[in-house]
Formats: sequence, C-alpha cells, structure tokens
Amino acid sequence: MELSGTILAGPEYEPTEGRVVLDDGEIAAVEESPTDSTDIVCPAFVNAHTHLGDSIAKEAGRGLSLDDLVAPPDGLKHRLLADASRGDLVASMRRSLRFMRSGGTGAFVEFREGGTEGVAALESALEPLDLEASVMGRGDAAVLDAADGYGASGARDGEFSTERAAARRRDKPFGIHAGERDAADVNPALDLDPDFLVHMVHAEPRHLERVEDRGVPIAVCPRSNLVTGVGVPPIAELLKRTTVALGTDNVMLNSPSMFREMAFVSKLCDVSAPEVLRMATAGGAELAGLNCGVIEPGRAARMVVLDGDSDNLCGSHDPVRAVVRRAGVNDVTDVVLR
Repeated sequence: MELSGTILAGPEYEPTEGRVVLDDGEIAAVEESPTDSTDIVCPAFVNAHTHLGDSIAKEAGRGLSLDDLVAPPDGLKHRLLADASRGDLVASMRRSLRFMRSGGTGAFVEFREGGTEGVAALESALEPLDLEASVMGRGDAAVLDAADGYGASGARDGEFSTERAAARRRDKPFGIHAGERDAADVNPALDLDPDFLVHMVHAEPRHLERVEDRGVPIAVCPRSNLVTGVGVPPIAELLKRTTVALGTDNVMLNSPSMFREMAFVSKLCDVSAPEVLRMATAGGAELAGLNCGVIEPGRAARMVVLDGDSDNLCGSHDPVRAVVRRAGVNDVTDVVLR
C-alpha cells in the first residue's frame, strides 16, 4: 500500500512531496518524488489523556467548580457514572471512540474509572474499532490485573504508594494528575516517581527542575484547564524540560478532538506549529511507549490523510500550520491504522 501527497515526514514534520510505502503494518519507506496528489499525510494523533466515561455526561454541570464536577468520590461525574447502566456507558464511550478515530486519532491514554469493571466496559466499547488504547485503571491495586497501568486521581485524594508499588512489580506504568488546581500536590506526586504526570498547570521552577532531572513526561490538557478555571499550563516552559504530550481530558467538558486542542494551543501559547504537532503525535507516543507518531521507516503505519484541496485547506502555504491551526474532521479523507 502507498500514500502519496505532501508527507509531514520525520521528527521535524518536514513537508515532503512524495509517497509513503507501507508493508505489513509498518512504514517501509518515505520516498521523495513528484506527485499530482493534493493530500496531506500526517502521523495519526495520540490523545495522551482522556476520561471517556464522561461521554454519558456531555456539557453537564454548568457553573460547578472543578471539585464539584470531577473530584472523587462525590463529584457530579462520579455520581452520573454510578447511575449509568453498563450498556449506556459502553454505547456512549463507543460513540466518542468513533468520533476520535474519524478525527485522526490512532491511539489514546485513558484514565478509566470503575475499577476492573470500568476497564472491561472500555474494552467492550473498543471491540469493533482498531484504535490502540493504553488503559490506566483506578481503584485498588487489583485493577492492574486487567488494566495496562494505573491512573491516579491526584496526591491530594490519596497516598497511592501501594498502587505505585504494585504497578512497578507488574512493570506497568503509573500516571497521576498533579498541579491542576494549585501547586500543593506536585511534589507529593513526584515523590511517587511516576512514569508521567497530567496537567501541571501550576508547575513552579522547583517542580520543573525535578521533572527535568527525572525526565518525567507530561500530558497537558489546556482546553479543559481553561473550562474549569484553573489556568493554562506553562507549555513553552515545560517543553524546555521534558516531553510534553497533548490530551483532551474529560469528554464531559470538551469534545475529544485533537484538531481543536492543537489549534487552541497554537493560538494561545508561545509554541510553534511543529512543536504542537509533535505534542499531538510523537509526544503522546513517547509517553505511552508506542512506536508511532512519526512518519519514518520502521514506525507503525498509523497515519491520517487530509484533503489539501478542501474548501478549508486549499491555498494553505504551510501544511504543518494548516494541520495544526485550521484542519478539522471534515478535511480527513482516510485514517490508516495498520
């Protein structure tokens, strides 16, 4: 199989006229050559932080604080999750997953509430789809028997050393929210030696030094942070210190659209378009330990093809900026997830 057009190739996403040759689910070659295709071929996105159970509660809770919305165990979303039937939960998550795939997402990292049953519900939602999931379970350490890793709510909600030790014994990743509403839980989260952090809106210089020293990747979710009124993460500063990945967070608050998240970051923060695209692709892949996110030989064949001649994208002078700042789901003509 081949894909041709303007290839956003290599770790710098250099626009290259040519073709990508695929073989047995892998990128075999990226060849520069003349082509009549107006397509733009981009790595499929890796959504580095989702809460898909919230699909049953889209736009619920207007005017509520962050704690009243999502804090365990009594936040609005947790009450709605408890009241939902398994069938409704699976169906709503599947619809969000279909939307994510149609918008070019090929993989995602999910913080899944509900213990072992919550993990099983997401697996059921995924069954008809070819998305790659890293499912970070919650509850007691036994959830690690079913989940790909452990996703802790935050150091202010519990101590989590038992779950951290259990993840380490099983050689599974441990991620934790930190610095979302304030800086108080950042050092306690770092003391757990996590494999990655989520949010870091209120990261201070002392925290950044610890992050850099330990090489801890960070998933940022700026649209969610703005909606909940906690601020915007210092993305440019974080990028100087470590790998930064982009996530969409709670479906309750935002659609799981990487196009919207990229445009938001690009227009709000002092970050270049290639850096934003890297956060949405290779950054998430690195955080999740996946072999995708870059179009180069040896990588998994996970790509999204956009119509560069669509009414929206026609006339774009910079394909990378066009993908990051302008493109949307209606510009997607194919999602290749081999």
